Formats: sequence, C-alpha cells, structure tokens
Amino acid sequence: MKRARFTEEQIIGVLKEHEAGAKSADLARKHGISEATLYNWKAKYGGMDVSEAKRLKALEDENAKLKKLLAESMLDAAALRELLFKKMVGPAAKRDAVAHLKAVLGLSERRACSIVSADRTMIRYRSQRPVDTGLRERLRVLANERRRFGYRRLFVLLRRDGEPSGINRIYRLYREEGLTVRKRRARRRAVGTRAPILIEARPNARWSVDFVHDQLACGRRFRVLNVVDDVTRECLAAIPDTSISGRRVARELTALIARRGKPGMIVSDHGTEFTSNDMLAWAAEHRVTWHFIAPGKPMQNAYCESFNGRMRDELLNESLFFGLDHARAKIAAWADDYNRSRPPSALGYQTPAFYAANLTAMADRLRNPDQLRRPTIAPPAPDGAQSAEALVAAG
Repeated sequence: MKRARFTEEQIIGVLKEHEAGAKSADLARKHGISEATLYNWKAKYGGMDVSEAKRLKALEDENAKLKKLLAESMLDAAALRELLFKKMVGPAAKRDAVAHLKAVLGLSERRACSIVSADRTMIRYRSQRPVDTGLRERLRVLANERRRFGYRRLFVLLRRDGEPSGINRIYRLYREEGLTVRKRRARRRAVGTRAPILIEARPNARWSVDFVHDQLACGRRFRVLNVVDDVTRECLAAIPDTSISGRRVARELTALIARRGKPGMIVSDHGTEFTSNDMLAWAAEHRVTWHFIAPGKPMQNAYCESFNGRMRDELLNESLFFGLDHARAKIAAWADDYNRSRPPSALGYQTPAFYAANLTAMADRLRNPDQLRRPTIAPPAPDGAQSAEALVAAG
C-alpha cells in the first residue's frame, strides 16, 4: 500500500492556514500539492481537529481490515462448497482437494492447504513405493477365484505360492484394489455367560450334523446333510438330495463310520430326521452318544452352523445348480477343497486335513515313546496368523 505523504496533523495544519485567509494557489505551491487535493482534504477533514482526524483514519483502517476478512471468509466458504462432495480422508484425498482448489478457484497452495487442514510437505510428497503390478494382478486373480475370501486367507494362499510380502502390505493392496468382501447380514452376538465344553483334541472326538437348504435352477428345492468333525473342522460328508429321511441319515452315518471310525459323540438339533425311531435305534445299536442341543439355541451346534454359513456364503450363494447331479459334483469338489486347501483361522490357517494329520501323528508318538526323539513339527503359520489351541471349546 502506498504510504501517504502527509499525516493527519499536517493536513489539519494546511486546512487551518486556508481558514485563516491564505489563498488556495499559494498553499498548493507552498506545500507541493494541487488545488484539487486541497479541496479533497477540505471535503474530508473540514471542521475537524487532529484527534478527530486520527479517529477517522483508525475507523477507515479497521473497516478495510473487516472487508478483507469478510472477503477471505466468503472465499473460504466458496472453497468448502467446492469440496462438499469430496471425501477428504487420507493424504491422497487431500492432495486431490488442494489440486482442485488451485485449478478451479485459482488459490495458492498455502491458502488451499489451510482450507483443507493439510501440511504443505504432505501435499508435495510423491510416493516412492514400487508399482506392485504383478502382485496386484495375482491378488485380483486369486480374489476372483475365491470371491468370499478376505485378505487374511488370500495372504495365506499367497504365502503358499512363495510371496514374501507381509500381511500389512497385502491388506493395503487389497483395499486399494477394492476387493473388500461385504457381509451379507449382521452377525448376532451371544449374550450372557457361557460355559464351554472341553473335548479331547483328537479326530472323531465329536461330530456335528445339520441340514442346509437350497434350490435348483428349475426352482426345485433340495437339502444337504453336512457332517463336521468339531476338532479338526473337516467336512466328513456333504450329501445333497431332494429328500433325506432318518433312515437315510442312519445309512450315511453307518457308511461314514465304516470308512473313518466311530465318533465319541454326535451333536444335532431336534429335527425330525434326528429324533425318529430309526435314528434312536441306530444310536443304541452302534453305542454312540447322541447329544441334542437346547431348542432354539443353534449356537450350541456352533461348528456345523459355522460350516453351513461358509458353504452358503462361498458356494450356494455363488453357484447356479442345473440339476441334482450338477449340485452333487459341485458340492463334492467344494468339500474336498475345503478340507485340503481352505485355511480356517481357527486352526492357525492350517488346512483341516493337515491339522488332522498332525493330531494323528502326535497321538501315535504319545502311544509309542520311541518316536518322541524324532518329532514331526508342523510348519508355523504365516506372520499375522494366530496358532490353534490344543483343546477346542464347544458350546
């Protein structure tokens, strides 16, 4: 701002001389100003003393500051309106917002950074990370093959293929690629105190049985009898059919026992297939303890209910079955992949088949002390995955 040549005191002094009778032309020549300037001073400061002139000058300066603040606030409001529909969370989003304000409103970088509350060093920073094109492509392909797998299971599968990246890097790429799996329904949490039942850590200690329903492409409904080992999490049987009676359940369990061995206990709900005379007679004949959960408490059959949820989420909701034979083939392939390839988090991301083999080998070593000097240790879970417990709680 150009500084004035004359102060208020000097201007008032010149006007006092003019009021005393001095001519305008002589005053203008004496002080080096034009007559127009003299008349402008008279229109503005005429009749004032020095204190009043200073007060007027202070009011003008304050008014100019207020106008400047108002203009700046209006500019800030206009800038915020430009960013109203932009989500400014994270450095990348703030960089885009600053670039938008500079391009649209012509703001300086300093002013734009103050509006979005960003540091200028963060705005000027350029990432030095590698592009990770190959890893991103592998992650997308794997996520398309396993559409209901989250980043933890995808990380385990990548580690199996020899990928050295950590779980945090995989999670970052997983989020940047938009591969997040949406939950189809809210998870209902148990309320109150529960007393878990400890079962022996060995295969065939306890089985769980339950049904899951679906329909074919033609609209005909069918059901799947699922049998799960509660300790190893293995899918022992997944039998689809349009009608499965208690006699059919007994026949399938008999074949399963002949192939795998007799369980210590079987858990089920109060379905008519499990409470029929055929099933009661079968349990008594084979001397198998059959435990019925409390009515309306499916969480007491949690292992099979969890397996049903995984089957529903990863197979039934993702597949269209054109016939019963097609459904049997797809379900059998999925159950085999579940046992041999899918890494459950409850087992420390080891496959059920591998975990069952380890338990069997450990039991054999305990029965034969000579083998204790040559133990077989399971490979550790990848970084970021939790290890499984020796005992499994049910309830």
